[in-house]
Amino acid sequence: MKYYCIGIKGTGMSTLAQILHDLGNDVSGYDDAREHKFTEDGLVERNIPIYYDGEHSIDPDTIVTYSVAFSEEHPEIQRVKSLGLKIVKYNEVMGDIISQFKSIGVSGTHGKTTTSSLIRTILEAAGGCNYFIGAGDGYASQANDYFVVESDEFNRHFTAYHPMYSVITNIEAEHLECYKDVDDIRDTFEIFANQTSKLVVANGDNAEVKKINYNTKVLFYGFGFHNDVVIQNLKLLEEGSRFDIYIKEELYGSFEVPLYGKHMVSNVCAAIIICRELGIDKDTIHEALLNFKNAKRRFAIEKVRNTVIIDDYAHHPTEIKATLEAAKQRFPDKRLVVIFRPNTYSRTKDFKNEFIEVLSMADKTYLTEIKCNREDPKKYPGISSKTIINGIPDAELISPETIDKIGGELDSVICVLGCAYMEDLLQAIRNFINSIPEEE
Repeated sequence: MKYYCIGIKGTGMSTLAQILHDLGNDVSGYDDAREHKFTEDGLVERNIPIYYDGEHSIDPDTIVTYSVAFSEEHPEIQRVKSLGLKIVKYNEVMGDIISQFKSIGVSGTHGKTTTSSLIRTILEAAGGCNYFIGAGDGYASQANDYFVVESDEFNRHFTAYHPMYSVITNIEAEHLECYKDVDDIRDTFEIFANQTSKLVVANGDNAEVKKINYNTKVLFYGFGFHNDVVIQNLKLLEEGSRFDIYIKEELYGSFEVPLYGKHMVSNVCAAIIICRELGIDKDTIHEALLNFKNAKRRFAIEKVRNTVIIDDYAHHPTEIKATLEAAKQRFPDKRLVVIFRPNTYSRTKDFKNEFIEVLSMADKTYLTEIKCNREDPKKYPGISSKTIINGIPDAELISPETIDKIGGELDSVICVLGCAYMEDLLQAIRNFINSIPEEE
């Protein structure tokens, strides 16, 4: 079949395009962004054509799917409609694909990408799997039995999925442009959970997760002793994290992983339970975790001379807090600087106070202007990055053009946070640091 993916450089759409290609389909796509994005690497490797204008022809039997970041009024969407092409929502396309395999759906307000990546790593060590991970990582082969799919709650996307196994890492207020409140969010997770045919692995330390009425078998995990699977003897070290896993009060095993923060250990626990349920032996799980490398833009550490740069996808207050705590675990003796790029006006408005609180954890805070391509700023009068900056002492606005503001932080840890495009900031930081003459 032929597929045309509009917004093909988006994290979800890029991943879907790669999977469609791997399963033998003819795939091409369109995007507005001509600059390089890390999500296009897999597309380039597969020689998937990317178009940047609406002048190329599209075969009439092509199925079109598009990113929610593109409005119905976008010229390319209007063009494919005028051509009479069949349009299918991208999550429905994904739902049809994973129904052909034994699928593991990983959901949650936070931690989906890392937990999906952990399960993928262990399954690959045990023989192989297909995967859809929202960091531009996708692969599929008809020869594999299992399909790991990051299951996004945005716009209720994951209700198109009916996995065999599922994970719920946590539930809290998020995407309030799509949901009425946290009760609405939880009710949607309940739909997803009860579309799971065999087992739900759920974070029993999260109050909203516990409120779900489960019609499917569920195993609760966490640090609390009320859970079926309990994390004990946690040690958060500069080289990573060590912990024990108890199942029904019996020691299952001791594990270590090169990840930082209590939240990451919780994600690892969920992955261990899933893989154990799939019959993977403990030694394989242990070895895979020791060698784990997280997905792109998940606590990615880079050193430029004496400066440590951490690039992370964190964009919600809870995620930012967890990332900054992890940075302090990994680099306890360094000054902590954060550069945050907000990506929506709605989230900035809804979580103003929470952003102020968590960004104040840093020794110095910078924000860029909001970078949003799916919201009209006119609908959010008075909302800008200064909404947050004004609540944090000594916080400042920054851009690639004013990156020299970090001149006094060249021995610090600089956390560059946000789900929007960040490479321009990262490159500006690198260039600035390297432009400083070294002391003789």
